[in-house]
Amino acid sequence: MAHLDVEGSHRIYFEHHSGTGTPVVLVHGWAVNGRCWDTVAPALRSAGHEVVVLDLRCCGRSDLDFADVSIDAMAGDVVAVCEHLGLDHPVVNGWSLGGAVAAAAVARLGDAAGGLVLTGGATPRYTAAPDWPHGGTTDDVEGVLGAAAADRASTFRGVTQAVCAVPVGDDVNNWMWAMFMAAGPRVDDSLRDLASTDQRDLLRGLAVPVLLLHGRQDAFVPFDGAEAAAALIPDARLVAFDASGHAPFLEERDRYLVELLGHLKR
Repeated sequence: MAHLDVEGSHRIYFEHHSGTGTPVVLVHGWAVNGRCWDTVAPALRSAGHEVVVLDLRCCGRSDLDFADVSIDAMAGDVVAVCEHLGLDHPVVNGWSLGGAVAAAAVARLGDAAGGLVLTGGATPRYTAAPDWPHGGTTDDVEGVLGAAAADRASTFRGVTQAVCAVPVGDDVNNWMWAMFMAAGPRVDDSLRDLASTDQRDLLRGLAVPVLLLHGRQDAFVPFDGAEAAAALIPDARLVAFDASGHAPFLEERDRYLVELLGHLKR
């Protein structure tokens, strides 16, 4: 494990697990941290892949007092880690808000990227627009953040319980809630930035294969939004997880790993 200076003296945390297979960079969702991939990273390592797990700004073991927590700033951190480690055409896998971060990072990497995986990815838009009838509203986002400002523990407990459509048990819910509670308060601004982010042109310009792994019961990023996102991307394949909500890697892990590892082989 290590830290990388990315904004003056501010640092982000990352882990670099060696391997001879395709490098995979795992980008977590809003306000959790890289530990959310603890059931995925070991399988990737067992299959021989080089694996990088990081904590985004104001999350987990990264510094919690970054001034800029925008999607673009966090994408720059992912690129910085890839370049620091000299990764050879990495595939970047982003969950939820991390999907928007991963998409922006792959666009920046350009020919140096190997591919993109969107796991319940909140891209190209998290909120609806007149020409994008998928997702909630900015008022919805502000409602969640206002509730968190008044009662962070209870609000994040509610968010945790809404992530999965499949019962995952108290241990998993408590584990996820603890990750939310480890985030700094500035992480709220990253969700605000996501609510105003539009990556439609970015997705249209991607020149790498893209795999979308998405639950049909997703309560945060609706499945029809994933279908619309796939239609924008030149080389995209959408895999539906019928029973899953927002975290198919937890809810239907075995099938998720089959699809992910099969994609990496191709």
